[in-house]
Amino acid sequence: MAELKGWREIPIGGVIDKPATAMAFKTGTWRVMRPTWNEDKCVHYMMCWLYCPDNSIIVKDERMMGIDYEYCKGCGVCASVCPTKAISMEPETKFVEEG
Repeated sequence: MAELKGWREIPIGGVIDKPATAMAFKTGTWRVMRPTWNEDKCVHYMMCWLYCPDNSIIVKDERMMGIDYEYCKGCGVCASVCPTKAISMEPETKFVEEG
């Protein structure tokens, strides 16, 4: 690929050297707030899974099994749509190990 010298040399549509998916990029470190799941309150209604923009809700046999924190950006959509409030948002600093 030729090196571009300025923005005017960029072809229409940009420069894409290979296709990729979001799964190739772990974005969990962007998070400021972390969703925490209370399994006892969960009725597996799956609204969290349906609305999660990052596909971070872990599902097995049509039941929620947890949250994939490597991709969750902490947007809080899952917590806002949960009818039983089984997901709550906590500051990410609460989970950072000291030292």
